[in-house]
Amino acid sequence: MRILRTTFLLGGLMTLVAAGDVNAQSSDAPSADARAIRAARAAQNAAIAAGDLDAVTAFWTEDITVRRALGSSVAGRAAARAAFEPPTGAAPTGAATATPRIVYRRIPNEIDVSTHWPLAFESGVWEGREGTGDGPVIIGGKFSAQWVKRDGRWLIRSEVFVALTCAGAGCSLLAVP
Repeated sequence: MRILRTTFLLGGLMTLVAAGDVNAQSSDAPSADARAIRAARAAQNAAIAAGDLDAVTAFWTEDITVRRALGSSVAGRAAARAAFEPPTGAAPTGAATATPRIVYRRIPNEIDVSTHWPLAFESGVWEGREGTGDGPVIIGGKFSAQWVKRDGRWLIRSEVFVALTCAGAGCSLLAVP
């Protein structure tokens, strides 16, 4: 009886593991929507690096909300754009300045697209590099974003950033996007 019960339990576990593997394999293949979101994020990262604020904001809904890395909140596209404006006294890319330009990059780890609504959830890590996209990382952490599909295009409706690491000038920042 004990052998039969053990065999039954092991067989049940193996079935669950096999079913889990099948589900994991099918969810590992990114959907067209997940690929579109990754492409949009990469394009926004490129716009941030280039300092093209009009292109950066094109990926946001008009009513975007952002919880910035050190806790302050921003509501609306205009306010979120203002958070990306170069700090007063910032020098052009590559020039020395007391107020460094920080180039932010979001690196998605996971994108989950709803099968019921035009919504997606993105999570990953972010970093802020001093001066250029190739400069030293001075602040970083984790982020999440809610994407919404409107007129066939994926847009960011909300983002939450949490600062977890810093180095040099990044440790003295009071507010970062």
